[in-house]
Amino acid sequence: MLFDDTYKTIKTTSEGIFKDKGSKFIGYAYPISSEADIKNIILKLKADHGKARHFCWSLRLSPDRSIFKLNDDGEPSGTAGRPILNTLLSADVTNILVVVVRYFGGTLLGVPGLINAYKNATVEALATNEIITKTVNDVYEIHFDYLEMNTIMRIVKDDQLTVLNQDFNTKCVIKFEVRKANLNAVLGKLEKVEGVEIKYLGTL
Repeated sequence: MLFDDTYKTIKTTSEGIFKDKGSKFIGYAYPISSEADIKNIILKLKADHGKARHFCWSLRLSPDRSIFKLNDDGEPSGTAGRPILNTLLSADVTNILVVVVRYFGGTLLGVPGLINAYKNATVEALATNEIITKTVNDVYEIHFDYLEMNTIMRIVKDDQLTVLNQDFNTKCVIKFEVRKANLNAVLGKLEKVEGVEIKYLGTL
């Protein structure tokens, strides 16, 4: 099987509401790129929803969808974070955080009721969003002599590389991203240019 160099994520922030027996569950979906984004999002939601009882969440990260975390925030284990995560798994989305804010309505919903509510609040939040497909891109930096500028720029144009940064002095530097599927072809061309140094910086 070829490496799958695309993944699905959400386009923007969205919300959806599910109500049951007086309790209100508000699902918020966020496109994120790292776990560092979580703290500020939760703090803002807590500031916006001072009377809410629980802030349960789940996330998936990385293009290969290998990183996930969940938090029941005081709800019975497995009744909040897990149903949120399962909904994300069903939708096959990654680089996403969903937080469900719960206002308690005075009636206990029981385990099946909670699982259903957290799942549906997540479904509603995703339903009002747009799911988009992105490519897995590697980021590289190349250093080359000014004399090779035309050759390098032709490769950038022909292979539709996304230039993230460039600096053209006596020694030129271009930082670019390239779709993983096209990587070997691009590196093959760059390696043929005299005096080029190529550095791998990471994956987006």
